[in-house]
Amino acid sequence: MRTRGRGRRTTTSLVGLGLWLAIRPAVAGEPGEGSPSAPPRVMMEPGEVVEVVDSFDDDDPFDISISLGFQYTAKEARILRESSLNQPGLTTGGYTASTMNVAEYAEQISRLVPGLDLGLYKDFAFHFRVPIVLSSARRLDALGGNEGLLPFVLAGAPGETLFALPFVSPERSGPEYLAMGLNLDIFNQARDHTKPTWLLGAEVRLGVGEPLHPCNSAPPAGQVECADPGDVNRNGESDINDPSLKGAGGPLEAASLKERGAGYTRGMVGLEAHTLMSKRIKYVEPYGGFAALFDFPLLNADYDITDVQGALVNAPPIVGTVTVGMMVHPWENREKFGRLTFNLRFDGEYHSAGRDGSELFDALGSSSARSLRDPKWASYKDNCPENPKAACPCQGTTCPPKSVVDTGSQKVYFTGLTLVEAYGSYRARASVSWQANEYFKINAGGGLRFEQAHGITHEQACNPNFKSDIGASGPCHTGDPMKTEISATGIPNPNYRPSIDAVGRRFYVDESRTFEVFANGVLMF
Repeated sequence: MRTRGRGRRTTTSLVGLGLWLAIRPAVAGEPGEGSPSAPPRVMMEPGEVVEVVDSFDDDDPFDISISLGFQYTAKEARILRESSLNQPGLTTGGYTASTMNVAEYAEQISRLVPGLDLGLYKDFAFHFRVPIVLSSARRLDALGGNEGLLPFVLAGAPGETLFALPFVSPERSGPEYLAMGLNLDIFNQARDHTKPTWLLGAEVRLGVGEPLHPCNSAPPAGQVECADPGDVNRNGESDINDPSLKGAGGPLEAASLKERGAGYTRGMVGLEAHTLMSKRIKYVEPYGGFAALFDFPLLNADYDITDVQGALVNAPPIVGTVTVGMMVHPWENREKFGRLTFNLRFDGEYHSAGRDGSELFDALGSSSARSLRDPKWASYKDNCPENPKAACPCQGTTCPPKSVVDTGSQKVYFTGLTLVEAYGSYRARASVSWQANEYFKINAGGGLRFEQAHGITHEQACNPNFKSDIGASGPCHTGDPMKTEISATGIPNPNYRPSIDAVGRRFYVDESRTFEVFANGVLMF
């Protein structure tokens, strides 16, 4: 809150005085609120949610704010799986339900968030921040209610176990991303109290450092902690000549394959846009707005490995946010630049379907189950190019397949990134901010977030967007291959893994809740 060049008037409001000021009529000689040119009776500087530092403002030619924040989040969720078993709490047989208990997921993250806001002009500022993960710990523990079903709960292909419980991920730390952006108050109630304060802003988030890789902090004997996607045996060796294993400069080199780290960033370039509007009415300031976040994978992330024609979705989720809230300013002292603010806020988010690291990212991505580790060929080819509209000529009582695997195509490895269903999340936060003087303020609060139940392994076997080529259809066809009446229903999706994506074997997240506490201090010059 900066009031230079905007008049100074001390307003110290206790509850009784505030109520009296709110209901009393204007007296003679006092400017009325209906006069556009008259200053308001109480302080009208906007709250920190829509406040923008500025420069070239009368006797306040330059503003800069330096902040340092801390955030701690703790997330809990249940991992469920589909099953058609006739068991109490599952199904009565004959249909599939997503109610089989698998594991309890727990995650704790501590972050340090340094930032800087630099005023460029009136109500126009540049901001910079770097969230730094001090510690990120994840684990999966056995969940009650599945006694006697363990052979089914974690089963992959016949004879396989996808992962063991408890499962502990390695502890991660490092900068998440580097954020730079601009904020502009196109209206400012402190300058014209007849209008609300309207903030527009945009931000670029650059992933820095090593992207997240699936890892097991306690791998079985003879296996590495963080295996490369092409390391089928998880022993530190991989096909380094495979063109599908490409990094920023082409095929990965042997050293990077053998010493793959756990990483600490999502490996994205994010573009975020937001708008917020508030209107202060004496001591309360309701506000609302929207935001959208678009992520684009960097070249050193694992998205290139799964970016093939048969993939239905290979992009990260898009996140849209609706925000409503209210700031309450029960005490202010304009002469000493003092203010106390309570902030109540609610965010509703929509996460589109997309490829992302789920709660099972480490457990599935580091699995030694061959149904996940063995690669899939990227495409199929015509086995009878001389007869493109018919089945292959029959030999005796059998016909060769019309479409066969193209062994010259790219090998597609499983990276731990899975197709996550669209879902909504809801977050409520409360905080208190105290500005002690012109140069310092602190803010602290907490929040609670809930996520809707959603699937986290939901690939489809075929991509229906390509139906014109029977030869490329592989198993994605209808009709009798012994005859000529066959038609393509799509092309195979090499990211589809039946052991986790087939109906009856898919995984879900339910009862997801995240508790957070945060605090930050700001120096203003």
